[in-house]
Amino acid sequence: MSIKIETPLTDTTVKKLKTGDEILLSGTIYTARDMAHERLVSMIKNNRELPFNIKGSVIYYSGPSPARPGHVIGSAGPTTSYRMDSFVPLLLIRGLKGMIGKGPRSEKVIEGLKANCAVYFGATGGAAALISRSITEAEVIAFNELGTEALRRLTVKDMPLIVINDCYGNDLHKEGIKKYRSLKI
Repeated sequence: MSIKIETPLTDTTVKKLKTGDEILLSGTIYTARDMAHERLVSMIKNNRELPFNIKGSVIYYSGPSPARPGHVIGSAGPTTSYRMDSFVPLLLIRGLKGMIGKGPRSEKVIEGLKANCAVYFGATGGAAALISRSITEAEVIAFNELGTEALRRLTVKDMPLIVINDCYGNDLHKEGIKKYRSLKI
């Protein structure tokens, strides 16, 4: 059974989530990939205001394709998360509560999740068209010149996700490998 949660995320909500939980996320999330992350971190380091309130926010590592006529957005699949790992610790300190992507995270990010009560969700790669059905609104809010990598505000309804890394340091990728290696085939 899936757990329904809404943004902005709170410590109370994040503490209830455990690795392997199936989630249906609703509310406002933001898309950002490598170049947008670099700009966000630069803005923080230069004491500039961010284009959105990061406290309690969720960033989706996605560069959506253009919308077809009659659609809010094009395909919006997850991108590989480790490319953002060097930027994440500062964003977590500033209040970021969740990230959505695919693939494992570095130990530095996992420690940041524990220290800042945050969570990393996995979205199913290869299901970009299906995921886009959960997006009800999309608007570029910063870095328009980056094209598909522009910072977007999305409104999502029941976006299907799984908790990969919870705020307790658990890691679904490592648990899965351990479980596989213990199988007696």
